[in-house]
Formats: sequence, C-alpha cells, structure tokens
Amino acid sequence: MRIARFSIDGHVAFGAVEAVRGDEVAPGTAAEGDLVLNIIKGIPYTDFELSGTRVPLSKVRLLPPVLPNKVVAIGRNYAEHAAELGNEVPEVPVAFFKPATSVIGSGDAIEYPSFSNEVHHEAELAVVIGRMCREVPRERVKDVVFGYTCANDVTARDVQQREKQWARAKGFDTSCPLGPWVETELDPGDLTIQCTVNGEQRQLGRTSDMIRSIEDLVVHITEAMTLLPGDVILTGTPAGVGPLTVGDEVAVTIEGIGTLTNKVIKRG
Repeated sequence: MRIARFSIDGHVAFGAVEAVRGDEVAPGTAAEGDLVLNIIKGIPYTDFELSGTRVPLSKVRLLPPVLPNKVVAIGRNYAEHAAELGNEVPEVPVAFFKPATSVIGSGDAIEYPSFSNEVHHEAELAVVIGRMCREVPRERVKDVVFGYTCANDVTARDVQQREKQWARAKGFDTSCPLGPWVETELDPGDLTIQCTVNGEQRQLGRTSDMIRSIEDLVVHITEAMTLLPGDVILTGTPAGVGPLTVGDEVAVTIEGIGTLTNKVIKRG
C-alpha cells in the first residue's frame, strides 16, 4: 500500500494512493487509472481504516510523507560512491543526523544555502520506522519497518570537506527531501535507484550494492538509540553524485516506489 500525507483546503490528512477502476468512472469525474487518495481514519502507524472518501491526487498538495523526530543517515554505504570521493569503505557504518527542519516533500523547493558554493544531490532509499524500538534483533527488523520512500541527501560538499562534523553540510534547511509517499509492501533488497537533473541521468544504482543491508543498519542504530514511529533511516547513495545549481530540477526515482521531484531555488 502507498500512503501519502497531504493537505487540501487547509486540512492535513493521510491517504492511501489508489488508481480509479473502470467501474468507478462516471461522466465528468476522474478517468480510469487516475490516482486518488482514500483518506485514512487516524494515523497509519497503528491499525487504521480507509474512510472511503476519495480526493484526486491532482487536487492536493503532497507533504513530506512522515514528520520524523530524527533522520539517521548512513554515509559511504556504496563502495563506488566512497571511491568517487576518494574515501575508503569504513569498517563500521558512518552515521549522522539530519534535523527535522531539513525535511521537505515532493514538489517543495531546495533552498541553496548561502554558505556553500558546491551543493550535491544524493539519491537514497529511505526506511520509515513504524513502531518504537530499541536494540532490535536482526530477525525482528521487518516488524519495526513501516515502509520505504525516496530521499535526497542534499549535501554542501565544500562544507563537508572543510568541517570535521557534517551537521551544517548535511543538516541545513530543505536538505532532506522525502516522498512522494511511503510504500509499505516492498522487498528493498534489489531495487533500481536513479537520479536525474533537468531530465539528464546522473545516478543509477541498485540497493543490492549496499555494503550494509537494511537489517545491518537497523541493528547498528538501535544498539545506541530508540527509534520512534515516523523516524527515517537514509541508507546511503550510489555513485554519480554531482552539483546542483539554482534553477535545476532534481528527481529521485526508486523502483516500486515512485519519483521525488524538487526544484532548486536561491535562499530568500
């Protein structure tokens, strides 16, 4: 099931993304195959019901699919990406945080930070946590995962290279686009990840090339901290990262999920 978070007429809700069936088409309404949102009663992390009230996807504004308490990101989890930046594959996962204020949704603008002259895209698979968990054993990882979405770990590369800590380079406002929705029924083991800028392919990889699996990452992270429903883990980026400039449109597409699209603007 694909679950989106959206606003319409000033109201915010969650909805299941559905395609209109042929027997549901009436004159003057949506066409067969058009996407609609079946509004969810309550929140999706617990047992929920679909209300049966449907709104066209074209009539709503998609929001970040979750509002994480924290985003835990993993660096250098693809060997070719580590190599392209002149780095060794780390002996243990390199983890860092992106704050909640960095999160934006599909269609929102990435604001180019004033303190950087070299901002890069990093297409990533994001894991969304569905229940509070700590010290998760490997065999229980699937029980705590709510689903998966697309992410762009936008990075001020010049700042990352000159500062020992990555907080500013990877945590600035709008540096964590997520979306367009969460896919709850997906095998993440071997998915295509692609990034385009202005329609030109920049990154193309597969999740099977991760050095550490999702199970590895959840076990490693929850040894140290409690994860809450809606928290997000970024799993690293494949090779091909590169610069973004004001005016660019960057899109992250992951097989089985969809496409996350954002425009780059100058910070006002």
